[in-house]
Amino acid sequence: MVKEKNDDKREKIITQQETDEDRVMNISLRPTKIKDFVGQEKIIENLLVSIGAAKKRKETLEHVLLSGPPGLGKTTLAHIIAHEMGTKITATSGPAIERAGDLIGILTNLEKGDILFIDEIHRLSHVVEEFLYPAMENFQIDFVIDKGPYAKTIKFNLKPFTLVGATTRSGLLTAPLRERFGIFHHLEFYQTDDLIRILKRSSNLLGIDVLEDAAQEVARCSRGTPRVANRLLRRVRDYAQMKEKFPVNKDVVQAALDAQGVDSAGLDAIARRVLSAIIDYYDGGPVGIDALAASLNEEPDTIVDVVEPFLLKIGFLKRTPRGREVTALAYKHLGRDKEKQKELF
Repeated sequence: MVKEKNDDKREKIITQQETDEDRVMNISLRPTKIKDFVGQEKIIENLLVSIGAAKKRKETLEHVLLSGPPGLGKTTLAHIIAHEMGTKITATSGPAIERAGDLIGILTNLEKGDILFIDEIHRLSHVVEEFLYPAMENFQIDFVIDKGPYAKTIKFNLKPFTLVGATTRSGLLTAPLRERFGIFHHLEFYQTDDLIRILKRSSNLLGIDVLEDAAQEVARCSRGTPRVANRLLRRVRDYAQMKEKFPVNKDVVQAALDAQGVDSAGLDAIARRVLSAIIDYYDGGPVGIDALAASLNEEPDTIVDVVEPFLLKIGFLKRTPRGREVTALAYKHLGRDKEKQKELF
């Protein structure tokens, strides 16, 4: 039983989903100024223009929609926007707003120019979403008091605010909601050089000495994701402290990542299980996501949101009209012979 728990921890080490530890650590590691944000240069450039123009006109910033895989900095950018605009930010998430009444309390407490950040905005209920439309468009909300023949609709004026929505599944947003945003930005996976810069900044904040080759090794195994990079850095720090291996070099990083079950391509156990399942059970694919999830006893959303994006990016997996297929690169990485595998089927 203890072994199963440890294996489960290793599987989750490289997931982009935010853990409780991440929430605590990200507060100290998260940049608060736009000049400190590393990567996503085009987005930063456009945000500077939008923020600067809004401040010159003394207006609130238009509503902003940030999309992209987990862990790339959508929440960080929302806080940076609030800092650059000199306003307060109120943060919540789509699943947390269960009723329209919950949203009324949030909206009526916003001051002029404040930022309302809704993470996973695609998971808002339809009732709450429709209630949000007039708030975004006209800064008004309509709510009904009493019932039956005594029912009345009361219109309440809100102070102009900026909604910053973040989503990992922009395709699930309804058209009416998407059209009410004025600014759209899609975050891409980070290049290794940008991740190295992030790791150097984080290592300084954490007070550990990380050599250049060590930072490169962590960055290479970080799935192009700052959240994963910072998480791996913390695990390397733990290993180095216990083994008294400072400054941290490439050998220390490799030993620490091996202990966590992270391989040379940055794949953890669950990513390797996905690839192996497609090869072993479905002859390399194609296979539908529901069938694959059932074979692995995982949620389809976990595979689609967390595992699949990076496998697609590095060319280990491809999507076809008939389902997912493993590529020759993945066979080579896993040490499998594609032709011999086909002979088994």
